[in-house]
Amino acid sequence: MDLEVKGVAASPRCQTQSFSGRKKPLQQGWTSKSWAIQNSCLPVVPRLDLGSLVDSDEEEQDIIPEDLPAPTGKYKLKYQQYKTEMKEAYKQYSQRNAEKKKSNTTHQTSPRDNIEDKCVPGEAAVTGDLTTLDRKALLQRCFADNPDHVLQSTRKSNAEIVAAEKKKQIVAEQVMVDHLSRAVISDPEQNLTTEKQEDACILPDSYITPLRFRKRTLHETKIRTHSTLTENILSHKVQFEGRIISRNGRDACRELVGFFFIHDHSLTIYEYRQFGKNRTNVLPFIQKNIYSHQRGRRKGKQYQLGDFYIGANLTFLSSDHPRLPESIKENTLLILRITNIDQKALETLRINSVGHESDIISQEANDRLVFQAIQDKLKEQLHKKGVRILTGLEKYFQQLDKEGNGLLDKADFKQALKVFHLEVSEEDFESSWLILNDSGDGRVDYGEFRRAVIGEMNEYRKSFVRKAFMKLDFNKTGSVSITDIRKCYCAKKHPQVISGHSTEEEIKLSFLETLTNACSKPDEVSYGEFEDYYEGLSIGVVDDEDYVTILRTPWGI
Repeated sequence: MDLEVKGVAASPRCQTQSFSGRKKPLQQGWTSKSWAIQNSCLPVVPRLDLGSLVDSDEEEQDIIPEDLPAPTGKYKLKYQQYKTEMKEAYKQYSQRNAEKKKSNTTHQTSPRDNIEDKCVPGEAAVTGDLTTLDRKALLQRCFADNPDHVLQSTRKSNAEIVAAEKKKQIVAEQVMVDHLSRAVISDPEQNLTTEKQEDACILPDSYITPLRFRKRTLHETKIRTHSTLTENILSHKVQFEGRIISRNGRDACRELVGFFFIHDHSLTIYEYRQFGKNRTNVLPFIQKNIYSHQRGRRKGKQYQLGDFYIGANLTFLSSDHPRLPESIKENTLLILRITNIDQKALETLRINSVGHESDIISQEANDRLVFQAIQDKLKEQLHKKGVRILTGLEKYFQQLDKEGNGLLDKADFKQALKVFHLEVSEEDFESSWLILNDSGDGRVDYGEFRRAVIGEMNEYRKSFVRKAFMKLDFNKTGSVSITDIRKCYCAKKHPQVISGHSTEEEIKLSFLETLTNACSKPDEVSYGEFEDYYEGLSIGVVDDEDYVTILRTPWGI
């Protein structure tokens, strides 16, 4: 019997041996390998005929038909739109690049020299008034020099806008449901009306009736009363987003959405929580009530519509809100910063609103001018040294703060400015001190002093700093280990890596070295330290989208 498998002919001798070998069980101690050695007659594989193979290009040419139809107008239009977008993106990139070259008149060394230079901690290894750590930190700005980032950032921004609108809608619906329900349930006139109706329908023996047969209703929603809130009244509101000014990562990254109601000048704030991709929760953070300013020139005055704008601070007494987290109740004041607001609703309602006193407005305007003059002078000194000075200044303030309450006196602030060679005239310092020390106790929070004198990046930039940190801090602990940062940081799209001047590992090591230098602990980074690092990096970046790209590219947000 001849056996042929897939064109391979087996001889009768080989066939007999192979089948007889299969019938007999393997002897004890024998393996399949040793059996294969004894039965050395294996099937013969035929030689491959390379001449019968057809080249892939020739094969494709035969498959593609010659009478293809011409492209339709729809596809021509799409191609033209794509071509226009790419030209516009490259044109914007070229313009920004030309502006950067004009502004940067100082000589820049090669990227490899920037990375390979070593700096001994504590010594002034200075080249052109810049230490090696300064030059390594400046490498992070190169992420903005990628010409493809304009189109990518536009697509990501569109997705973020859709997600933000969905979040606003979820919170607004929850607020309306909560307050409409509470207004009906807690209305005393509602109870009187229902009691009269029940008394009119009571039968003589109704009190003897078993409980399960009695009509038990909590309230009658069809009855209208004078004090009951309606959806029309609650619709006259301004919706805004806010954040807590804190160095605690868990508190600073809370997503807060607030509402200011025009009919009674009350406000409420809700916290938006997201668990995974699809599960969300909306809970009250500040109960609906009428509140007043707790500090500043408007201390004691009720909140008005003019108090709500991007960058405004809302202050609350922590003792008035017992349900706040313990980390927030440690401080006397809870300070919320408005990060975004419904401008359309604000402009509509502002027409009929009552403004503040003109003297308070003029005084606040003068205060801002004093701080702005100091900030403009210091920005020139911090243009390329912002990361090292801001992170070092925060660590120095913490060393001076022996009590741990965040308050320092005038002598401490003067000493800190002198140590870090930040030149502020005596007149400017005294003017700023009179504004900040509104309580008159001679002590000021050093975080507030730094924000007022040195300045801070806008809320649009800070929102991306929080996004990057929230991606790293997936356990919501407020701090991230250096190991996790090393894993998440990606330098593949850094221009120096793409051009071959530096490796990905070199860029990553330069970033980790500058970041760990800003940390009080060698193995972890807190939210405050992470924010200080990117706060210093923000000083020399003019365009907001360039700064967002510096955060988007390595962290993938």
